[in-house]
Amino acid sequence: MKLSRQRSVRLRAMEARHHLDGRLLFALAAAALAGILFWNTWPLYPFKLLVVLMHESGHAAATLLVGGSVDAIRISPDQGGLTLSRFAPSVLREIVISSAGYVGSAVSACVLLYLAARSRNGRWPLVALAGWCMLVTLLYVRDAFTLAFVSACALALALLARFGASWLRRGVLVFLAAFSCCYALYDIRDDLLHLTSGSGGTDADALARATFIPAIVWGVAWGVLSIGLVLLTLRRILVSAQPSDSGTPYAALHANPDAPSPDELAR
Repeated sequence: MKLSRQRSVRLRAMEARHHLDGRLLFALAAAALAGILFWNTWPLYPFKLLVVLMHESGHAAATLLVGGSVDAIRISPDQGGLTLSRFAPSVLREIVISSAGYVGSAVSACVLLYLAARSRNGRWPLVALAGWCMLVTLLYVRDAFTLAFVSACALALALLARFGASWLRRGVLVFLAAFSCCYALYDIRDDLLHLTSGSGGTDADALARATFIPAIVWGVAWGVLSIGLVLLTLRRILVSAQPSDSGTPYAALHANPDAPSPDELAR
């Protein structure tokens, strides 16, 4: 009888795992679809600027990583971004810094997606995001528009972390993850489509001048890498969600704390 009860609990744990995975994938697909369908609508405008900030933060982090310094980070109302930095001339440094914008957005998306899947209530990831906004503001923001926007983001994320419902917090994390990935791919696409304009103002153009490798090659490589990172993250989430060999039910990690334990059911 005891074995039968434990087996029943384990089966329910597996069902809960698949239900959670299904909800995560559905939320991710819905967020990506919403971003595509409503790309040019005003409700998505703040999210676009936030992803631009992620992009520029990637450039800044890479600059510091290769021993350079960052003077300022700017974002503009037309969704443009600029990182003013100084570093010793080097092809390798140029590749790392120029690639870090798009790749950084994809990495940010993967981190947010993983945290949304693993966090029980999504509070601390949002606190970390608010802290990141505040840190960028204090260290690198010098103009009025960027200061106003990033400060507002920090406040909104902090309020959501403090007062938002658990489902809303996790939903925002999943949406930000999906939107960040979509925006990075759209940005790469737009840069590639405008290569014939001769503007020379994209990260791919900068690398083309430094390495003599065509800009379209860099853009495609960034796109493939971004998609690969997201797929690997999803695989990691879904594989790690499976029950361990020790037989510990996955539902024990996400179950209702008031629910009876297997031993209580056996008694």
